[in-house]
Amino acid sequence: MRLRGCGPRAAPASSAGASDARLLAPPGRNPFVHELRLSALQKAQVALMTLTLFPVRLLVAAAMMLLAWPLALVASLGSAEKEPEQPLALWRKVVDFLLKAIMRTMWFAGGFHRVAVKGRQALPTEAAILTLAPHSSYFDAIPVTMTMSSIVMKAESRDIPIWGTLIRYIRPVFVSRSDQDSRRKTVEEIKRRAQSNGKWPQIMIFPEGTCTNRTCLITFKPGAFIPGAPVQPVVLRYPNKLDTITWTWQGPGALEILWLTLCQFHNHVEIEFLPVYSPSEEEKRNPALYASNVRRVMAEALGVSVTDYTFEDCQLALAEGQLRLPADTCLLEFARLVRGLGLKPEKLEKDLDRYSERARMKGGEKIGIAEFAASLEVPVSDLLEDMFSLFDESGSGEVDLRECVVALSVVCRPARTLDTIQLAFKMYGAQEDGSVGEGDLSCILKTALGVAELTVTDLFRAIDQEQKGKITFADFHRFAEMYPDFAEEYLYPDQTHFESCAETPPAPIPNGFCADFSPENSDAGEKPVRKKLD
Repeated sequence: MRLRGCGPRAAPASSAGASDARLLAPPGRNPFVHELRLSALQKAQVALMTLTLFPVRLLVAAAMMLLAWPLALVASLGSAEKEPEQPLALWRKVVDFLLKAIMRTMWFAGGFHRVAVKGRQALPTEAAILTLAPHSSYFDAIPVTMTMSSIVMKAESRDIPIWGTLIRYIRPVFVSRSDQDSRRKTVEEIKRRAQSNGKWPQIMIFPEGTCTNRTCLITFKPGAFIPGAPVQPVVLRYPNKLDTITWTWQGPGALEILWLTLCQFHNHVEIEFLPVYSPSEEEKRNPALYASNVRRVMAEALGVSVTDYTFEDCQLALAEGQLRLPADTCLLEFARLVRGLGLKPEKLEKDLDRYSERARMKGGEKIGIAEFAASLEVPVSDLLEDMFSLFDESGSGEVDLRECVVALSVVCRPARTLDTIQLAFKMYGAQEDGSVGEGDLSCILKTALGVAELTVTDLFRAIDQEQKGKITFADFHRFAEMYPDFAEEYLYPDQTHFESCAETPPAPIPNGFCADFSPENSDAGEKPVRKKLD
């Protein structure tokens, strides 16, 4: 699989008639993966700082949290649903000033000696909602503590000792994953506050819904834009030589990020308040369009591309299985196109056998775009042409349907590696014994990983111990059971992408600063997931 200039054709146009083309983020950089490599000098610095400055910084930061706790406790007494008094009493203004000063001291102790602020923060009457991006770390809490704005957080966060008290002080909007009606209530509460004419504190929302590595802006969740009220976009930058800030789903864990960041002499952060964005009537009726246009404005300010990757793509990228996707996989782009065509993974999974039988009957015969569309039972469209080009590596206008079926199997059941391989053997295998040669195995694994180049010679020889020049699925299955980490050893032994993931990564969920409250993404029926911790 290889990307050949495909991607979104054009951005949704606002009522003003904007039609800027959206640039798809380069597929070679997975936005959910962060690789951190330290030079020998940087390792020496970390070792020195660990023994000297790190414990001091950690103690000062903890002391500031403890100092802020009683102030926040007293100030947060009373009903959180009650509308804040206007104007604020003098004692509350004093507490607010002291808490901001304490929090700023805490960040200073952590190495954030100067926080560069550009632009002007809008008044609550001008914009009740602040949308922040890109969201890449728990250090994104810096603008929250500087402004004492409300945020949308998981309800479980209020029960965390000390931290929960500090959170309650800023009067957050809590969303509960256990309450099926919580998301609707959350949106209604945001609407109520947005329409209060500045009586409530501004709400800071991270519309991406999850952490990325800041190489692009992924799809914005529409929750912040459903009220149809003006928003102020706020962009974050961390212009540091060594990026110890980024905390993605695959890469350094939370504690490692904290340790490495506190071991830097100085950490840079920039906060830029962009002009208030007032929605058109069309955008008020269409929150997804509103979110897309705001994202485009923020991407232009950051100088990065936008991509239609979503939080669901993060789950695909980090699914458990023996063939975890590499950082340069094209399958995230393929999954985006599958969604764009309206193909539901649940239905696709049920139809995989029918698709595979159709592909097997072709026996490797190449097909054109019209037959490709008929096989997937969708009309020819720009999106389908983009998908078609993923498999048309040579640009001949023809593809092997078997490759598409393998990719569909990975997207529908990313953690079931052997089921996908078994399906592929049925399509590629010889009629007499279902065996495949090295070339077919290479094609299968390249498609299952979403890469253009892959050497499988060593793996094939290891499986084909009798040197027959062919292997069956039974041979592959037996080898995979004996060597469950065969991919790391035989397919990409030199990539550090997997070295940071020796253990199965926890099931990804949005962290406390980017709770997903979009009403169309109900949690009903989801399996319990674990917290994002290292």
